[in-house]
Amino acid sequence: MKIAVATEDGKTVSAHFGKAPYYVVVEVSEGKVLEREMRAKAYHGNHQEYGHDHADMYTCIADCQVLVVGGMGTPAHESALAHGLQVVPTDPRDISTVIQAYLDGTLQENPRLIHRPGVH
Repeated sequence: MKIAVATEDGKTVSAHFGKAPYYVVVEVSEGKVLEREMRAKAYHGNHQEYGHDHADMYTCIADCQVLVVGGMGTPAHESALAHGLQVVPTDPRDISTVIQAYLDGTLQENPRLIHRPGVH
């Protein structure tokens, strides 16, 4: 399984998916991290730069099953779901902690982090 985490610095979960220029992609098996890599995310920046067509933002994580975000607009959320991703909006920011909590089954989801565009 592969988990993608929206990030700005490779260490923390970005507070807003649309402003994160990267993904940290973690491959896991049997509760252990096998590999971790950074991938550039298309169309990062202000959500108005890419409108409501979010498809290209998921191309580089087509091999992932899970997307962890610290916040996300509803159009991007709906697009991620349409691409077959399980979206996990969460408050913790340390990527290593988030990945371990996901593997342990203890990562708390916060659905309030999915919002209308322009509302944070």
